[in-house]
Amino acid sequence: MAKTEKKLIANNKKAYHDYFILEKYEAGLVLHGTEVKSLRMGKCSIKEAFIRVEDGEMYIYGMHISPYEKGNIFNKDPLRVRKLLLHKKEILKIFGKMKEQGITVVPLQVYFSGSLVKIEIGLAKGKKLYDKRETIAKKDQKREVQREFKAFNR
Repeated sequence: MAKTEKKLIANNKKAYHDYFILEKYEAGLVLHGTEVKSLRMGKCSIKEAFIRVEDGEMYIYGMHISPYEKGNIFNKDPLRVRKLLLHKKEILKIFGKMKEQGITVVPLQVYFSGSLVKIEIGLAKGKKLYDKRETIAKKDQKREVQREFKAFNR
């Protein structure tokens, strides 16, 4: 089977800054026609989005998809609640881990996989302030080493 190409629409860099990502899952997204057209133009934001499990189904709240310019009456509310498509076993596994202390589910990225819109969600544990500082220090150190390596090879 051929690999399907991923075309990134939106990325949530803040999630990697604020959380330790423990596991990642790929989920489908229930959308309407004008929303897909808007996504094709790259008009999506998941910075403020969060995910909840209700009645055995997963929903994403706060995901902003801008209205399609030529959609007139067919446009939906940009911040409406959207259903995520996952297998029942995956939802139960995620829900079981969410009951643990400090575990949450955050959206990481939205992308096209072939012609389908997919969202990558991650089980995450919140970082403390000192963890964030440590991560920033490691990034700075790595960047400095790369800079020195580049200067050394010239």
